[in-house]
Order: sequence, then structure tokens, then C-alpha cells
Amino acid sequence: MLLILKWLIMTVSVMVTAYVIPGVTVRNFMSALWVALLLGIVNMLLRPFLILITLPINILTLGLFTFVINGLIILLVSSVVKGFQVSGFWIAVLFSIVLSIVNYVMNFFIGTR
Repeated sequence: MLLILKWLIMTVSVMVTAYVIPGVTVRNFMSALWVALLLGIVNMLLRPFLILITLPINILTLGLFTFVINGLIILLVSSVVKGFQVSGFWIAVLFSIVLSIVNYVMNFFIGTR
């Protein structure tokens, strides 16, 4: 039950963030559901590997290269999910930052940490 609630919170976060950031469009709630699901899967499976192989540059940039990885993940998801479009790389980086903040705030107020 908690997993479904977190998935729905992430879905709403995706929709809110897409509404706030120009250059990002989500066609409907179903597209946002798929984006949230795929982001969760990619962050669970692919992100640790990407962080590991880019560890030297990540250390050199004091962790700022993680934003680049997050932007690439957003672009990957936008290329797979129909109805989710991101207009460019820097928009994807900004989307990932704002999405993290919105998701954190929503989880804080709903009580799922």
C-alpha cells in the first residue's frame, strides 16, 4: 500500500513540475504514471551503475556531475514514454532538481518519508 502511495505522490509531483517548468509537457495522468514508474525503475537499476562509472569526474566536480546524470535519465525517460516531452538537456536537469524538491515536500506533508 505504501509503495502505491509513493508512486501516486511521484506521479502528482511529475505533473506539478511539468506544469511549472516551461519546455516540459505531460499529456495526461496516465503518461505521468508511466514517467513515475519508469523513473523509479531507472533510478533503482541504472543510476547506481552510472554513478559508479562516473565516480572520478563526480569527485572532481564535488558531486555536481550527478545533476548531469539526472538530466540524462530524464531525457532517457522522455524518449521512451509517449506523452512526456522535454525540450532540452538543461531543461531536463532543471526538471530533475525541481521534481526532487516537489517530491520531497509532498512526501513531507503526506507523511511518507
